[in-house]
Amino acid sequence: MATEAVGEERPTLFLRKATGLVRGWSVRDSLIYAVLATNFVTLGMYEFTFAGPAFPKGQLLTSVVISGILVSFLVVAYTGLIVTIPRAGGDYVWQTRILGSGVGFVLAATGWWFILWLWAPIYGNILAVQFFEPLWATLGSASGAAWFGTHTGVFVVTLITIALAGVLVSVGMAGYARVQRWCFLGGLLGFAIVVVLLLFNNHAAFVSSFNIEAHKLFGVNNAYAATNAAAAKDHFTAPAMGFGPLGPTMLLVPAMMFFILWPNWGATLYGEIRGASDFKRVFRGMFFGLWITVALTVVFFLLAAKTFGWAFYQNANAATYNLNSPLPIWPYPVLFAGWLVHNTAFQVVLILLMSLWFFGWVGTLFLSSTRVIFAAAFDRILPDRAAEVSEKRKVPLYSLLLMLLPAVGLAALYAYNSTFASYTLDATLVIAVTYLFSAIAVVVLPFRKKELWAASPASKVKVLGVPIVPVSGVITIGLLVFNLWYWLTDPNYFVNNKQSLIFMGALYLLAIIVYVVARIVRKRQGIDLALINKEIPVE
Repeated sequence: MATEAVGEERPTLFLRKATGLVRGWSVRDSLIYAVLATNFVTLGMYEFTFAGPAFPKGQLLTSVVISGILVSFLVVAYTGLIVTIPRAGGDYVWQTRILGSGVGFVLAATGWWFILWLWAPIYGNILAVQFFEPLWATLGSASGAAWFGTHTGVFVVTLITIALAGVLVSVGMAGYARVQRWCFLGGLLGFAIVVVLLLFNNHAAFVSSFNIEAHKLFGVNNAYAATNAAAAKDHFTAPAMGFGPLGPTMLLVPAMMFFILWPNWGATLYGEIRGASDFKRVFRGMFFGLWITVALTVVFFLLAAKTFGWAFYQNANAATYNLNSPLPIWPYPVLFAGWLVHNTAFQVVLILLMSLWFFGWVGTLFLSSTRVIFAAAFDRILPDRAAEVSEKRKVPLYSLLLMLLPAVGLAALYAYNSTFASYTLDATLVIAVTYLFSAIAVVVLPFRKKELWAASPASKVKVLGVPIVPVSGVITIGLLVFNLWYWLTDPNYFVNNKQSLIFMGALYLLAIIVYVVARIVRKRQGIDLALINKEIPVE
């Protein structure tokens, strides 16, 4: 752990001779992590509430399939980076080694460290609308459900989210793997129950059940007709379920990226995953994780159209989107499916089972980020403490604290200051920018690091003699530029807020300041950060 020079010796390049991390995950664990990161319940169902009404002429089903195909190229590109440099830190390590020390740190620190502080309230809001609010309402307390939408309710739920994420990360990779495995299995069981409910009930039964339960819980009469009327009042006309037209449907692709762009969320963890140098195994973990999400989404859409009625499902989303819903609660499809069985205990159990999609996912808030902070500290850019690893669970606890503590402070600002809440709108955009530069890195890798590329298993993967990894990088660049352009120019995506962009710019400036200070301090200690970033981190 020594960091100072001894006698006349100069400090070694890295903080120590080994990271202290262990390979505690299998590729199967990374697959589950990819499914949970592209979470069709917590992120997908949430996003559909806004995407359908914002782009009413597009087809959600088609856009999800197109998005899955395009993101598959991102999976190939990231697989190439992982097997070339399978180290903890992911984007930070690749970008600092291929694009340059300062560029890599600024992009990764902003996109994986600072920005995830702002995701805590987003996660918290999802916990409120998919767990606490439907649970309280089902138990007969509509006022209790409404409390979670108050300033204090938002803050409390966000604190719960931060605490849950901190605990899951602190138990170590092996412990987290067990938790996410059981949550995934339980979540699948819950989804299977939803499938059975929607498959073996018809539309007429749903309309009757919806009206009965909405009246019982919220006192709303003829809620089904009232929901359709609310959407019509806002001049919303739901499209029929289908596979076109292509133009308006492509406008939905940037909206789908809010949940389907993340199969590589575990890329920063591959220094702790067994088989990280095997191209096929790494690819399968992310690829099947992505397409399991796509498959579950398609099944949900088809069954929602059959039993809810596609027009009604879209109308319920549109009424909420336009703040005109007759129900004082987010239109959670799981809640609606549970209403087909007029039994409170059953409905509660279904909500609890489906909440496992959140509780298995919540650790993603901080887990991947801690490895970026760890890697930067191991490279000596950040203070040495951030790279200390607990002996028992092999967790970089100080890196975790650098996520937890700022997140708590920003959660308070988010909950009690509506102006600051708008600053989070561009949080997804910043992560996409980080991905963009990793895609650029994989394209220039064969030219900037010829020997490293030649030794990489990724260089051997070819189609008709053409290496597919750099080609996939080019396609990924096109996808991300397409998304960034529309996010920045179309207000319907809610990510081109001027104040938010200024705030994000301030976060990049903070990262630049941190890096410049580190260069100055380490230079005085006889450590050249640029030289460190030309070497591959030790295991």
